[in-house]
Amino acid sequence: MGEFSRQLDAAARIIARAEGGVITGDIPTHFNAANPFRLWVIQLVIIIAFTQLLALPLSRLRQPRVIAEVISGVILGPTVMGRIPGFLDTIFPEPSMPLLNLTATIGLILFLFLVGLEIDTRLLKRNVKASFTVSLAGLIIPLGLGAALGVGLYREFMNDSVNMGHFLLFCAVAIGITAFPVLCRILSELKLIDTQVGVIVLSAGIGNDVIGWVLLALTVALVNASAGLSALYILLATLGYTIFLLYPVRLGFVWLARRTGSLEQGSPTTFMMTVTLLIVFISAFFTDIIGVHAIFGGFLAGLIIPHENGFAISLVEKIEDLVSILLLPIYFTLSGLKTNLGLLDNGITWGYTILICVVAFASKFLACAGAALAFGFDWREAGAIGSLMSCKGLVELIVLNIGLQAGVLDPRTFSMFVVHALVLTFITTPLTLLFYPAKYRVSMSKEKDGGETESKHVPHKPADAEMKTRFAMVLEKVEQLPAAMTLCQLLQCNEAAVNPKAIAPAPSDTQPGEPEVKVKESSSSLSTQDNALQSNISIDALRLLELTHRTSAVLKSQEAEALLYNDPVITVFRSFGYLNNLAVSAHLSIVNHDEFTNAVSQHVLDSESEMVIIPWSRGTTSVLLETDTQSHSQQARNPFDGVFHRTTTQDQTSSVVYSEFIRSVFLRCSTDVALFVDRGVTSGQVSGAQHLFLPFFGGPDDRLALSFLVQLCARSFVSATVIRISKAEEESSAGADIKERPMSPLSPMSPPPQHPHITVAAADTVYGAHTTQTRLASDTADNLLWERYTNPTNTHSATITSAISRITFSSQDSATPLRTVTELVKGEVEKAATVLGRTVIVLAGRSRRMAVEPLGRELRQFITETGSHIGSSVPKTLGDVGAALVITKTDASLLILQASATSSTS
Repeated sequence: MGEFSRQLDAAARIIARAEGGVITGDIPTHFNAANPFRLWVIQLVIIIAFTQLLALPLSRLRQPRVIAEVISGVILGPTVMGRIPGFLDTIFPEPSMPLLNLTATIGLILFLFLVGLEIDTRLLKRNVKASFTVSLAGLIIPLGLGAALGVGLYREFMNDSVNMGHFLLFCAVAIGITAFPVLCRILSELKLIDTQVGVIVLSAGIGNDVIGWVLLALTVALVNASAGLSALYILLATLGYTIFLLYPVRLGFVWLARRTGSLEQGSPTTFMMTVTLLIVFISAFFTDIIGVHAIFGGFLAGLIIPHENGFAISLVEKIEDLVSILLLPIYFTLSGLKTNLGLLDNGITWGYTILICVVAFASKFLACAGAALAFGFDWREAGAIGSLMSCKGLVELIVLNIGLQAGVLDPRTFSMFVVHALVLTFITTPLTLLFYPAKYRVSMSKEKDGGETESKHVPHKPADAEMKTRFAMVLEKVEQLPAAMTLCQLLQCNEAAVNPKAIAPAPSDTQPGEPEVKVKESSSSLSTQDNALQSNISIDALRLLELTHRTSAVLKSQEAEALLYNDPVITVFRSFGYLNNLAVSAHLSIVNHDEFTNAVSQHVLDSESEMVIIPWSRGTTSVLLETDTQSHSQQARNPFDGVFHRTTTQDQTSSVVYSEFIRSVFLRCSTDVALFVDRGVTSGQVSGAQHLFLPFFGGPDDRLALSFLVQLCARSFVSATVIRISKAEEESSAGADIKERPMSPLSPMSPPPQHPHITVAAADTVYGAHTTQTRLASDTADNLLWERYTNPTNTHSATITSAISRITFSSQDSATPLRTVTELVKGEVEKAATVLGRTVIVLAGRSRRMAVEPLGRELRQFITETGSHIGSSVPKTLGDVGAALVITKTDASLLILQASATSSTS
């Protein structure tokens, strides 16, 4: 009886421990078939953590993410971590693998659906002869050499239980196939999509990939069939299902997408997403039960998705993160877990491994590069085509896993082929860059129409040399459109479009039947001049899209030409330009975020822009300054809401990144740069009145600001106040000022070193030391420009004369110039508040190169007095004057300008 009681008590404790979890002593790493979720989460976290840690350094080497996923599996497998006693039995026990395999298979089916969706057969129509030849050469020769290599591998490593014909066919497919998904990502990352090389490789890759999948399906069918007749039935069933899916099902899917409005809107409804997922898994189920792997069903389902109006891109965006971040790494980590490099333990094995790498690369490279040379490509382009077509990656690993699962490969040969896949994928990007660096590339759009993606108006320079006519507008987010439109309305001169009252004819005393030509000429003389200038103003809009590892980003890169006309930001801005009689040309650049600055610089050179404008609207700025949130008064949201206090609704991380991007443009751009910080101005308010304010201290940036202010004042609804501020010496601070002068930013009239000063606030521009001679030269330039606009005896064009008539010039000495500026701006804002619709924009130079007096010391004192918690980010981004206005929470928009090195020396 006592023994029975003890057993009953022990059973009760086990049940209680299982129900109570870790609190009652349950161990999460113990696999429980009734509740496998706990161990599955542990496995998932470890897999994703290893993958992310390896992906960070490998992405710096421009390597595809799949390499990190497989290497993490190799590390977690028997090669490395498996040598730790008990690790595999605890974390990856054999009973838990079916659940992990099921999750991986679901992820793989969805991934193959995305692969099929990436294949756009419309690409095959471009350069069809060259693409077909490259694709055919890249299949026939590798397939033949792969089969020949398989003979030696079979005799050396395989036993007689494996059918030799199946093994040879499998080796031929493994050597001959090209990894189309990884190929797309490499082309997008290297910005080769829109080049002749990119088009040829994409087109050839599609054909290569499809034929490779057909051959792989044939191999699987032969392996799964018990007799040759069964294999024939499997192939016929697969062919029939493929035709059924690609024609009636596809037509029905497109009809349903139109009926639900999904195709018209470019975004699938919930119902269409349900239908799509059902088609994917039913298709995978069917191909699995007929004897072909389930992934073929997912691949075929992807081929029926229409690409019109961005529908495919929108559909991919809804599922890609779940697949690429959560599910797919499990599959490729499992590949790594099956890879045991310890089995490659002798010279013969490593010799064959090297031979596999050599044959796989040489057969693809020589065949595809030779075909390219035959079609007139030069050796650099041919080398790039050959290097890209030799890429393996994701698809190769899928093929290898199918071979291992089917029993065609043993663990040793599987590990040998995995090594070959990793090596060839790793060398693809470096070899492509070696053969085809950026300076030798020519965009197909430039070959087609002389370097422009669309027809654009090329203006003539007006008689007023200081009037800028070509502007590059950087647009990354839709939130930037209000600021971009506000500044563009100030640039355009069509008064009838902006303010009809400004150019309305004066009342006339003529009789109804008499002409009013003279009255119209006198009253519209300014309008005629403005329209003449207006015809010369052009805006080159650059839309920046980040290229990520997401499939949707790759699809956007492939369909960039269509996106140029469908992108909402470009569409709205182009319509705004049309309505306001502005010549707007749009360009789309899909690059990595680190390449944004280079894209802007290249766009400036290509468009020959005279000034880059970066709009910084509400909701896009960074948390540069933190103060007590309880002391912050409630007011309308503006770009500096995040500067003054932290909120739970602002996108603070991306804003910090964007501020670093702005500083990088200031640092590297070769032309004048204007940063417009919109504090709530809208285009509707501009139709009332706009007042500009410029504190002029001197230096190249302030001179640019003054010239640009005069150009903006050519509009009759714009007025301005310009105050030249000089620092009055105080006895107590004179010595300190003299000591501080060498610390001021300096002129690029001495050789501009253009070195970034690295701090936690990212890079900033550092200028070389100036001399007394360069200081005097800059001071002279300041005086000449001031005299040009303030002396009424100077002769100007009618446009400049009209602009100057609306500007109030004055001078003021101050011992605390920053404090004076903030007080003056607050006064202007208060005056503007009394006029309906009137707003204030403050123009200021960013860096005070060659300025007579430094302001850094006063800014630091200002920060101390106001108790602001501000780092170096604000003055580095906005300059000292802009930083002072931010600290005092001045309710005015800011236009921060930096002159180019060439214009600074003039």
